[in-house]
Amino acid sequence: MKKTSFRPYALLTPVALASLLSLGGCLEGEPNDVDITTQLKSRVQNIVVIYAENRAFDNLYGNFPGANGLSTVVDSSGKVTATYVVQKDRDGATTLATLPPVWGGVTAAGSSVTVTQAQSAGLANGPFNIGTAFKASANATIDGSVVTRDLYHRFFENQMQINGGKNDMFAAWADAGGLVMGYFDYSASPLYKLAQQYTLADNFFQGAFGGSFLNHQYLICACAPEFPNADTAAAKPTIAVVDKNSDGSYTSSLTRASTSKASALDGTATFTLSGNITPANYFGDGKFYAVNTMQAPYQPSGNAPAGVSGSGALFADTSKATTLPPQTQQNIGDLLSAKSVTWAWYAGSWNAALQDGMQASTAPRSVIYAGNSNGVATTANVDFQPHHHPFNYYANFDPVSHATDRTTHLKDYNDLVADAAAGTLPSVVFYKPEGLYNQHPGYANIANADQKIADLVAKLQASPQWKNMVIVVTYDENGGQWDHVSPPKGDKLGPGTRIPALIISPLSKAGTVDHTQYDTASVLRLITRRFGLDVLPGLAARDAALKTAGGQPMGDMTNALRLN
Repeated sequence: MKKTSFRPYALLTPVALASLLSLGGCLEGEPNDVDITTQLKSRVQNIVVIYAENRAFDNLYGNFPGANGLSTVVDSSGKVTATYVVQKDRDGATTLATLPPVWGGVTAAGSSVTVTQAQSAGLANGPFNIGTAFKASANATIDGSVVTRDLYHRFFENQMQINGGKNDMFAAWADAGGLVMGYFDYSASPLYKLAQQYTLADNFFQGAFGGSFLNHQYLICACAPEFPNADTAAAKPTIAVVDKNSDGSYTSSLTRASTSKASALDGTATFTLSGNITPANYFGDGKFYAVNTMQAPYQPSGNAPAGVSGSGALFADTSKATTLPPQTQQNIGDLLSAKSVTWAWYAGSWNAALQDGMQASTAPRSVIYAGNSNGVATTANVDFQPHHHPFNYYANFDPVSHATDRTTHLKDYNDLVADAAAGTLPSVVFYKPEGLYNQHPGYANIANADQKIADLVAKLQASPQWKNMVIVVTYDENGGQWDHVSPPKGDKLGPGTRIPALIISPLSKAGTVDHTQYDTASVLRLITRRFGLDVLPGLAARDAALKTAGGQPMGDMTNALRLN
């Protein structure tokens, strides 16, 4: 797979170039699979996954040199070219004359910068620079320190926006109007500079359609969580109402409410029910699956405990409609443990959130979903997001029957820093920042997370284990934001919209853009190959679906590494 490199090979003399080719076979060549696996096992001892939030590739890296970015669809003055696929209205045929206003305004409540809904109206149908787009209308400059409003990022809505690969209905089905088309000039940020120094993947897609909850689950199991008998469960979880084809099979489109606005220019779309659970048999196996945010059955959870006596405080209230039953599917943790490979999921503010979650239901939360009075995360209100921690949904992390496993594998960020410094990191590491540091629109800005993650990378680089380490910094999903690259056709779970991914390692192909096709579970493919694990069923299913659709399997990220 061809890479775009920033190293000055063109400056080599013919003799030097011939010498280099004789050593490496060719500039773009790779050793055979057996050699790659052998070298991977020999040279990589630690794989670290840093999982940020809700950014499409074009939203942050659209201007990255050598990447498949915004220059594909806009010219140097920012005007769209003939290659840009215009955003359509909800009828799927009419071109939007302008982008819809940003419903509710561009900036989060309490922000030092304010751009109202009215001030956001009339933007041209195309991508725009969020930083400068509102200078004329609101005398506002929006930089990385400003929190912008949240956007829809849900399972069916994401598919409706992608529209079969056209990517032309993001504005039509967004609850944030034209903001979906915005991007930032991210070039001065620490992570952007790390991408320039190491490897940026520009063909990396979120593993599942939709939002954070499902993509975190996909990150560890390449699957969707189940909710058995959701239609008769006493808790009454919400089941999505979805249109059907003439043969009775389900489409990927939510059923619109009779009162829904016909045009995206007149207001947000409304649906009969955009529920958290798929209808029975949506995936063809007669089961119900959770695809939008559900809460963990164990603390820390978004649902308070049913009681605080004995061990009851460790569990979430199962009578709540959003409490997911404990999961039992095979996940990457199971496979690693079966091979005696050490691993841990480290989370920002984990210990504080655990204590916060054990309080009585009448007590106010100070950590879990606890931003400031405007819902924005601060150093005093870190806004821990329980649905970002997928292992806490699994029965083998039951806080009573599997207390030792929880202690071994579910840890706090401070433990990560200490383990890195001591050179005692487990072989596989996942790190999830708390809300303040994850870049999620609506409650977090770009700058705080960017600095926090870059600081952690520096700590990992200072670790005795760095020389044999591969760090992957990526995002759970696009956060509802448009991207110009269509995702490949896979299975009914995904893949969804393109997102950024950085590969940071002494072994990375430094100063390179990697164009290999990846998705979220490519991280699992890398871990599987390095440690000789069994292949999760979801990985095989995804690659089979891609090939059936005439595409190619997802890469395992070894193309981003120099292993020859």
